[in-house]
Amino acid sequence: MHYLLTYHYTDDYLERRGAYRDQHLRLGWEAHERGQLLLGGTVGAPAHSAVLVFVCDSAQTVEDFVQADPYFQHGLVCSHTIQPWSTVLGATASTPVYPAKPA
Repeated sequence: MHYLLTYHYTDDYLERRGAYRDQHLRLGWEAHERGQLLLGGTVGAPAHSAVLVFVCDSAQTVEDFVQADPYFQHGLVCSHTIQPWSTVLGATASTPVYPAKPA
C-alpha cells in the first residue's frame, strides 16, 4: 500500500532547518534503503510544505517515521497528515487497473 505523508512547515522553517537537516536526510535515506520511502521533497518556492511517498503495510510505519524525524521533534512541522494512496497506474502501482479490452 502507498501512503502520502504531508508536512506543513512553520513560517521560519527555512531559517531553522539547517541544525536538523543532516539528521532528517539520514532518517529519510534509511527509510528508503529499507524500501519504505520512495520519494520525498519540499513543495513551493519558498518551501512551505513537503510530500513524502511511502510504500508499507501500515500507516503506523509512516507515523513512526514522523515521530523520529528531528523536523517534527524540534517544531519545524506544525501539522502533518498521513493518507492511504490507492495507486492504480504505473509499474509500481499497488493495485493496477487496466482498461477493458475492446470486444
